[in-house]
Amino acid sequence: MILKTEAIVLKSFDFRETSRIATFFTKDYGKVKGVLKGIRKDPRKFGSYLDKFSVNDIVYYQYLRSDLHLISQCDLKAYFFAVREDYRRNMAAQYALELIDVIMPAEEPGRKIYQLLLDYLGALGSIRDIDKLVHVFQVKILLLSGFRPHIDACVKCRKKVEGNAYFSLRSGGLVCVQCPSPESVLTPISKGTIATILHIEQTPWEKSLRLGLTRTVRKELKYILNKFLVYHLEKKIKTEAYL
Repeated sequence: MILKTEAIVLKSFDFRETSRIATFFTKDYGKVKGVLKGIRKDPRKFGSYLDKFSVNDIVYYQYLRSDLHLISQCDLKAYFFAVREDYRRNMAAQYALELIDVIMPAEEPGRKIYQLLLDYLGALGSIRDIDKLVHVFQVKILLLSGFRPHIDACVKCRKKVEGNAYFSLRSGGLVCVQCPSPESVLTPISKGTIATILHIEQTPWEKSLRLGLTRTVRKELKYILNKFLVYHLEKKIKTEAYL
């Protein structure tokens, strides 16, 4: 079956003497891996060099008995020069790619997640507050992928949390101050941080980026979101250390 779609390059590597294998996150078909035969021998055959987080129009032949497909056409649409020229922006882009690659299963469509990644890369070229952008992306990708933490109520008693609480990595959500817990380590989380996560989840992308974050909220978001992702994905995100 021949398929055509828009795609963002998550990663690529050389294959044999003349080809490359790339993993794309596509607009219509989710995460797709394919081989581009002869691209290193004759780059003019394709209109792209498969650089990370570039956006391309691709055409590929889908093999039904293999997860490695044949990419017959790959034409560059967007390159995000401003992101590539700045180290922190570049690393923030690569963090999002790695997160998508870890979270998303192969060939499971996710148009909303694709649009989220596209919006993130577009904003990354000009936004001043990179840390806030990363936190907004983290909250939204957890929501859309089904990995969101339980912050609507206490995971023990199921009652709505009105004030400050604790965050349990093992239980994946809030524990109110009234509930005893056998866990030795619970992370305090303020009412402001809980409200911030809920606001980002419920607010459109552009409006989320206008949200103000206090120093306390930033500190708690960074710790809780990063730890939560690593704990529940059971895989460390390498580029997290550079943010």
